[in-house]
Amino acid sequence: MSDELFSVAGQVVLVSGGSRGIGRALAEGFAQRGARVIITGREAATLEQTAREIAAPNQPVDTVVCDVAVLEDIDRLVPTVLERHGHIDTLVNVAGVNVRKRCETYTPEEYDRIVDINLRGLFFLSQKVGQTMIARRQGAIINIDSLNTYAPLKGVLPYAISKAGVSMLTRGMASEWGPHGVRVNALAPGFILTDLTNKLWSIPKMQEWGFANTPLRRLGQVEDMIGTAIYLASKASAFMTGQVLYVDGGMSAGQQWPIELN
Repeated sequence: MSDELFSVAGQVVLVSGGSRGIGRALAEGFAQRGARVIITGREAATLEQTAREIAAPNQPVDTVVCDVAVLEDIDRLVPTVLERHGHIDTLVNVAGVNVRKRCETYTPEEYDRIVDINLRGLFFLSQKVGQTMIARRQGAIINIDSLNTYAPLKGVLPYAISKAGVSMLTRGMASEWGPHGVRVNALAPGFILTDLTNKLWSIPKMQEWGFANTPLRRLGQVEDMIGTAIYLASKASAFMTGQVLYVDGGMSAGQQWPIELN
């Protein structure tokens, strides 16, 4: 039995960074549940291939090339989506990058690229889409936060800084836009297996550490993010805004130490 409370059927859903990883999984999750999905990314060929692969029967997925670090791309993206689909019900901000290295070795160019995509681009895309939602007095924005905003990991400081900004952005926009009927929430993934992280998590030492610190004793799959995203886009979360939900297998529940209890 389907429940309309959790339905996203008929929604127009824009997913930035939707061609791979978590963005692709979320886009497919919405498409399979009857939403009209538009995915963005920097490579047209990759976007078009992904759109073909994740489309539901009789529910094609649309594509628009957009680098969220380029404000001119954002300025073109939103009018293009409105022209094709009329409005945007849900924006899912997934586009993001990371570089792992010691904090004293980052170059200004690396720092700027991480912050420009993860935070600056997210802010201005949300601003453009939010303006249209305010005019309609309805809409939902879902940001991808990070486990790093619970406790920053070594070797990814600019990334952690950018995601801490996403947490504050989420609460700030929720506070300002709530009176206009626009909800803004975030998902903070734990250790999720993607094409970009499979190599890292194939190292036995990393697997052992990840399992030991995750109460559910496994690494996450991209599909583990879908249910929470659907919830935040649906009427089921109609009285929720300004929240960061950690989808992390329990890692942020507390520190794990190697003592067996009787």
